[in-house]
This record gives sequence, structure tokens and C-alpha cells, in this order.
Amino acid sequence: MDDNKFLPKLSQNLLEILNDEEYYDITIEVGSDPYVKVFRAHMVILNYRSSYLRRILSTNKKKNDEILTNIKLPNISPEFFHVLLRYIYGGRLFLEEYDISDIIKILVTSSELNLQELIPYIESFLIKNKTNWLEQNFDLVYQTSFENDSFLKLQKYCTDFISKDPEKIFNSPSFSTIPERLLITLIKNDNLQMKEIQELYNDLLNYFLDDDSKESLPRISISKQISTLEIPRVTNSDNESQEYMSFASGTTSTGRSMGYDSSLLNKQKVSTTNKIKNIDSKIITPQHAEIISKWIDRLEITDKLTTSHEFKLLYRDSRDGSSGVFNRFKKFHEICIDQLHTVTLVKVEGSNEILGGYNPIGWKFDGNYGITKDSFIFSFDNENIENYILSRVKDEKKAIRNIDGYSKGPSFGIYELSLWQSINNKLRISCENTIYPTYEKRISKIDNSNYLELELFKIDI
Repeated sequence: MDDNKFLPKLSQNLLEILNDEEYYDITIEVGSDPYVKVFRAHMVILNYRSSYLRRILSTNKKKNDEILTNIKLPNISPEFFHVLLRYIYGGRLFLEEYDISDIIKILVTSSELNLQELIPYIESFLIKNKTNWLEQNFDLVYQTSFENDSFLKLQKYCTDFISKDPEKIFNSPSFSTIPERLLITLIKNDNLQMKEIQELYNDLLNYFLDDDSKESLPRISISKQISTLEIPRVTNSDNESQEYMSFASGTTSTGRSMGYDSSLLNKQKVSTTNKIKNIDSKIITPQHAEIISKWIDRLEITDKLTTSHEFKLLYRDSRDGSSGVFNRFKKFHEICIDQLHTVTLVKVEGSNEILGGYNPIGWKFDGNYGITKDSFIFSFDNENIENYILSRVKDEKKAIRNIDGYSKGPSFGIYELSLWQSINNKLRISCENTIYPTYEKRISKIDNSNYLELELFKIDI
């Protein structure tokens, strides 16, 4: 007997449950004004079908005086949430029914909801059935694929496509927005023939000779990597070989500037002056604290720190955290509420990363967003202080997320750095790659991981 023949009926019954108006136990407000739609659903299904929704549910437990749990997803389109909610219940998704641009949006929303099994399925459908559209809309495809670390098949498609026809990307009007790692992958590609290498080299050379590219740090970073590559030298002209070598060092053989000051190559080199002598931390050193202080003062990493900020420890999870279920951050709320100019620091389990964020306006824990243009989030490689990511807020209206409840810790943006206590009493952290980022860039690939320690410092300003 073929057991699979019963699955269509099971799928149909589950979709009927979704449409049921009697037994639902949660409402979901999706979208933002003026387009908001309320969906009825069932927590047990959402909890097991989407880790993203499971995490939200773990921080939105019903209160005793509430009949229903209600959650809000303001940054997700109601139209595509409806599509994926039916998939969550019935395990069905008929992509042939949608326009290709809508399929791309469904893919992005699938990633937002962390529907990992669905992502490669949608990618494969696009690559197999919509090749012409992907080529004609290549700018959109590569920007979408490289903005999200989950879209591995589309990333490979983009890299392979460019390797076969580099002119497609160098002639693109959006060339200046191409992700750095895509260019580096292209340059390192082993499949390029000698003629293609020469053409690629010429394209890059012309690009860096553009006067408008001066002091462009992404281009500087790319040029540094180019200088270390084992690219075969073109031997039909000594001048060409010399031109390449000069290109790697920052000038051409004719003395023309490459479009940036070569001294800028070390612009991001970390420089510390021991302004901060001591810090009571189990996570960072005084050198880390000095860099964070520079970021607070909006100094460059190579600037000298003119003031010595004191880092006063307010909260340490191993010292102050409560042991009760859904009660871990009670002391954190009591100690840190309304404290201005605080830095949150987190050490992640099984990782060399140190994550953190700066909140200049204080924590309210009132369920609303805190508005500020001065907050930022960051990450350090604990083994190399020069490996860091700084991400400043770009949507100041959603800079600080003041989540209510003692199971919720500090949160920046739309879950771009958030901490909470899970259903099974684990201490969790995420740095999510949201559809509409509140901060400039994602600081880590950490998603729903455990953390070892949390500290919060008050900074004297």
C-alpha cells in the first residue's frame, strides 16, 4: 500500500483547520498602516512549523486576563504571509500561480519566517523554469541573493552566470552596488580563460581609475584582495604586466591615481591608546572598550580617543539573572530601566564572537520602540580585535525594541540583536536578517543560539 496517497487528504484537513473560526487560539496582525490584516491561527502548528514564529511565541505568552494570544508582524506583507501560512498548514505551494516578481517576494518572506525547507525549493524552481527572467532582471536577482545568506543556490547561479559572461555585470548600471564578495569570487574564479582574465582586469582597472571612486572603502577593500590574488600575468606586453603590478599597489605605470589615496588602505587599522585602563568585564578588554568609546563619540577607528569614558557595570547575567521560568530578566528590568547611555555585551556559546549594542536613550520595557539616531550594534572576533562589524541605525524610529515581560532581554531594531528566555529555559540570542533592516548591516549569522554571558554597562557621557 502506498501510504503517501493519504497525504492530500491530510493536507486538505489541515487547511480546513486554518479556516476554522471556532478553535483558533492566536491572532496575528500582519503589515503596517494603512494595510494591516489580522489572521487567525493555532499556536501548536506555528510553533512546530516555523522557528521564527516559535521564538516570537515564546516571548508573547498569554496573560491571565487575556483570552487570545496576539502577535504583530509589521514588516511582513499580508499578501505573502497568507500564501506562506497556507503552506505552513497544508504543505502546499503552487508557484506556477504567481508572477515571478511575487515569487521573489515569497522567497524573501520564507527566509524571514525561517522556512528553511522551502527556500531551496523556490530557488530551484526559479533557476529551472524562469531562466530568461533571471537574466533580464539580473540586478535584482544578485542583490536579493547576496543580501541573504540563506539563498545559496541563487548565489551560485549569479556567480556562475557572471563567470561565463563578466561583461553582463561590468556593463550593468548598478555595478557600484554589487556586493564585494561577489566581485572577489568572480576575480578568483578558476574557470576564467586568459582572455577573460585580461578583460576582467581591464574592467576593474577602468573602474578604479574613475575619479568618482576616491576614498570609497568598499573599493579599497576589494583592491587589497586583488593585490594578493594569484592571477596569471598577461605576457603579450611588458607594459600590461607593469600596469597590473602598479594597479595592485595603488597607482598605474603612468603615474595616474587609482582613484583613492593608498594610505587609506590602513584606514580601518585598530589603534588604541590605553585611555581606558580597567573594566569589570568577563567579555571584553579595555581595548574593546576604547573602540566602543570611539564609536559612541563618532570617531574614526584610527583617531585618538580624546575623552576616557568610564564603563560602570550595571548588570551581569551570571550574577544577577533570575532562575525562574520566564523570569530571567526581572532584575535586568529593575536595574536598567531608564538608564541612559548603556552598552550591551554578549558572549555567544560555541562562537568566537562578541556581540553588542549601544542604547543612548534608556530601556523602557513598555512594548514600544525607542527612537534615536545615535544607537548602533556591533560584533567582534574575540581572537582578533581588528575583525569587527559596526552597524549604525538607519531607521531611527525603530532603533530600540522595548519588549515587555521578564523573559525578554535587550533588543535592538526588528530583532537584529535580541535576547530572550526560551520555553525550555534556555538563554537565546539572534541577529536576524530582516526584510526591511533597521540597522545598516547584519552583524552576525547567529540565529536562535545560546549565549554564555550578558553584561550591561552604563557609560559616562
